[in-house]
Amino acid sequence: MMRAGARQYVVARPLYSEDSFNEEHKKVYRHHKTALDHVKQYFRCDAKRAKNAALSLLPIIGWMKIYRIKEWLLSDIVSGVSTGLVAVLQGLAYCLLASLPPWYGLFAAFFPIIPYFFLGTSRHISVGPFPVLCLMIGSVVTRLIPDEGPAANITGFSGLTVDEQRVLVASSVTFLVGIMQLAMGILQVGFVVMYLSDTLVSGFTTAAAIHILVSQLKFVLGLQVPGISGPLSLIYTLEIIFKKITSSNVCDIVISLVIMVTVFLVKELNDRYKSKLPVPIPIEVIMTVITCGVSYAFDFRTRYGIDVVGKIPLGYEPPVAPNLQVFQHTAMEAFPMAIVGFAVAFSVAKVYSIKHDYTIDGNQELIAFGVSNIFGASFKAFAASTTLSRSAVQESTGGKTQIAGLLSAVIVMIVTLAIGYLLEPLPKSVLGAVVIINLKGMLMQFNEIPYLWRRDRPDCVVWMVTCGAAILLGLDLGLAVSLGVELICVVLRVQFPRCSVLANIEGTEIYKDRKDYISINEPEGVKIFRIPSPIFFANMDFFRNKLVEALGFNPLRVLKKRNKALSRIRKLLKKGDLQWTSKGFLNTTNGSLVDPLEDSDNEELDKPIDFKDLPIRIDWNAELPANMVVPRVDIHSLVLDFAAVSFLDISGLKGLKTLLKELVRVEVEVYIVACDPYILEKLHKCCFFDEEVQPSMFFLTLHDAMLHILEKHPETTERKILTTVTVHHPSGNLRSRDKNVS
Repeated sequence: MMRAGARQYVVARPLYSEDSFNEEHKKVYRHHKTALDHVKQYFRCDAKRAKNAALSLLPIIGWMKIYRIKEWLLSDIVSGVSTGLVAVLQGLAYCLLASLPPWYGLFAAFFPIIPYFFLGTSRHISVGPFPVLCLMIGSVVTRLIPDEGPAANITGFSGLTVDEQRVLVASSVTFLVGIMQLAMGILQVGFVVMYLSDTLVSGFTTAAAIHILVSQLKFVLGLQVPGISGPLSLIYTLEIIFKKITSSNVCDIVISLVIMVTVFLVKELNDRYKSKLPVPIPIEVIMTVITCGVSYAFDFRTRYGIDVVGKIPLGYEPPVAPNLQVFQHTAMEAFPMAIVGFAVAFSVAKVYSIKHDYTIDGNQELIAFGVSNIFGASFKAFAASTTLSRSAVQESTGGKTQIAGLLSAVIVMIVTLAIGYLLEPLPKSVLGAVVIINLKGMLMQFNEIPYLWRRDRPDCVVWMVTCGAAILLGLDLGLAVSLGVELICVVLRVQFPRCSVLANIEGTEIYKDRKDYISINEPEGVKIFRIPSPIFFANMDFFRNKLVEALGFNPLRVLKKRNKALSRIRKLLKKGDLQWTSKGFLNTTNGSLVDPLEDSDNEELDKPIDFKDLPIRIDWNAELPANMVVPRVDIHSLVLDFAAVSFLDISGLKGLKTLLKELVRVEVEVYIVACDPYILEKLHKCCFFDEEVQPSMFFLTLHDAMLHILEKHPETTERKILTTVTVHHPSGNLRSRDKNVS
């Protein structure tokens, strides 16, 4: 109950061990399903399950039911047109990253949207080219069909031009990425994205931004630089650029600088006045149109030797089947593409789902992107995901559902079928400049390093290793290395947790790390030890060592010393060199007693101490006869706080039982508190308990265990651990008493 006029509460209840609590409070019986039950339920089919499956597989049914035509349609139209214009430009620009002819970027901005419209659970992301994926595809393309040298020996390449070969590789890799994503979605393994932490994704995308920046320098500078893939490709590319930098095209540089400065300034204005602007100013589209007109009017291609987009065929190409040999050559690269594409899209989708209060399904998103990539690859599109900038345009301009995404695809289709030829005089340096200026958000992630270093250094290490590995080794190998480093960090945190010795905060039932507070009381003869992690094979030894360090003695060593001393006392009594009197042991020889160690080496010294055949129970903390020395144990009770222990494996269980037995055998009472019910259930199933390790050592809370210890060991000291303790006694009467302990 709460005391009136004070922020305090008073509780009067019995002192509970786990056994006494379960005796007084009956548990609800719950049937635990077997693996066979889960299989039967998974394959069970009825009308309700079929309806739910249809709604899950086709999320469009769910949101179309609640679509508000009068309120949402106009917003979706405005958003669709705005997003479509951005998608056209980004499709052309990001296609350069994939080392493909620019107009194929229009395919990637159109085809994947259609399946996602029906299958996707996010209402706000804009599906299409993603620069990191484009770069990863470009590295595969240039590895199989390099700018200089022969292409890979693949049967399907015969009779095709270089561009056609590259399109075949890109579409085949995309098809394989789609198969992997679809398979993961069907197998319900969408949780794999959880292994990509925000820190890892931040470091990886920052490294990808640097790769993208370097890859676009050749367009901005107007240089001919061959595509290079593999480890250290970025270093080799920079080396070639610096060697050729004197041959840069001044006109390309000027155009790029003008575009980047203008776009940067207008984007800053968009961010600053976004609350006042009805829609963001589409500055990339405006500058593209202006540059196209100027380039056409002044014939930049002929007069200044500028590389332009060139001829853009109108219409779509017939579908093509993937090449199975390409599958064999690119399977290792396709898997990280599938993971990265899904992880980025899911992260962006999650942001908007939280903002607009609806749910998204990771497994359904995998299915949606898998089908989208398979469908797009059939029409020579490359892998799709989403970008934060394009999705931000779709959401900020009022987009409510994927109808806006479908309308953006219509805009892309109009450009592809009717007015694509107007973009033919567009300088590639403009596309490169647009790509670079859109990297600002990813490059600004370098600002996270000081923050992470101050707040969480292991996370900072993950960020820097991820970024460095992805920059030097390439995005695919870099991702593998970063995953390894991240898992190592997690394992190390669990394997070497921050164990602590707790103490009581004066006048409360609260226990905190004794190093952190001044007004604390540590009961004499009691240690409270907390381990904040699971106990398993990898950290059992660490747990034991930390506990021994906290206790100040090794229970196994003490046990062996005591058994060895008992063995010696028995031998001396048997020989008559030692006798028991009312005043204690008496040396009956005139000389000193010699320790016959030679006979005790083979004895089992870790067995329980047995005082039979001895006239008295020995006080190990008193002076022992014959100058025998045994390590002193000043602790009579040990409390293990298991509140943060989430599981025990078999190795941890065996190690814990061995440790508990050693402590019990050296006359230290052990209490385990706040243990998870499922761990207790597992201990019973694994026959953990015996005559020495009993269920009665488990208590409901730390304070329950401490009150039990105080009742059992009522030694008095100077300070009070609790001002007033209200205890229920078996008779049912309440008794309040002061406890004086240090």
